[in-house]
Amino acid sequence: MWLVDGRISHEPVAGAETVVRSGYLLPGLVDAHCHIGLGVGGPIDVDVAEQQAFTDRDAGVLLVRDCGVPIDTRPFQARADLPRIVRAGRHLARPKRYIRNFGVDIEDPERLPEFVAEQAADSDGWVKLIGDWIDRDLGDLAPLWPDDVLDQAIKVAHEGGARVTAHVFGEAALPGLLAAGIDCIEHGTGLTDETIAEMVRRDVPLVPTLINIETFPDIAAQAAKFPDYAATMMRLHDRCDETIRAAHEAGITLYAGTDAGSVIGHGRIVDEIEALHRAGMTPEQAIGAASWHAREWLGYAGLVDGAEADVLAFDSDPRDNLSVLRDPSAIVLRGVVVR
Repeated sequence: MWLVDGRISHEPVAGAETVVRSGYLLPGLVDAHCHIGLGVGGPIDVDVAEQQAFTDRDAGVLLVRDCGVPIDTRPFQARADLPRIVRAGRHLARPKRYIRNFGVDIEDPERLPEFVAEQAADSDGWVKLIGDWIDRDLGDLAPLWPDDVLDQAIKVAHEGGARVTAHVFGEAALPGLLAAGIDCIEHGTGLTDETIAEMVRRDVPLVPTLINIETFPDIAAQAAKFPDYAATMMRLHDRCDETIRAAHEAGITLYAGTDAGSVIGHGRIVDEIEALHRAGMTPEQAIGAASWHAREWLGYAGLVDGAEADVLAFDSDPRDNLSVLRDPSAIVLRGVVVR
């Protein structure tokens, strides 16, 4: 395999410099739920965001699906030394129904389609909705949007050539989102037999962000004022592996995403791959969910002729031991060895 002008070629090139003589090659890893440009308190300085991107790159992540950030990361897309970023614009939420300073607060939920149209036009083909969050009046998770508004909003996104993904922890928001034609579900800890079957029927993929779900006990511990919410978060946490295993066994497509950028540190894609394996995926399936399958889903190719030259090399086969993924012998981004 040869790398020519940032592309893969299977035709010999005279005088080429040899980078890897033996071992195993993978298409660059993908973090399908990542927030380069987001910190615990919301937007961060560009130099900090740049460090987040380098941390992901040095962990082998060469393609990121941004799942909502409050700063403009388009300048990073022009950088040959940073991972490719597929942007989703800003989170769309309701006032006091999501984390402060993260997204756009929409006072009137009926205006959601208008804001979706704006984000679709300003993104790289993805729009991020907050599907559910704690309702302090109810004291528990609850959907943010009426079903008829979701129908219109997702239709508007599709007409604008964008796909829509949604943050969903609990059960109640899922039926309305699926009926409206949502294109992806994030987290999905509230999936039931019925909504799993509907996701299979509609071929809706899931990005479970399992290392994020590990933070649910901490969230519950900080929610003493809302005991029902705390109990819900613990219930969702305790059944998480069972839920994701059921989703996988039913045929839902899973992709690996860390949710890095707030409480989750960057560079943890291998932790997520290992978590997917623990939840029932074979090692090869878990790697594919963070490599060739995820790249194809986002419009990029694997190790085929003419594909983007984003390649990882390993001395031994990561399918035999997933921890091998933590120590690539070479990281090649856009045809250039960056590590």
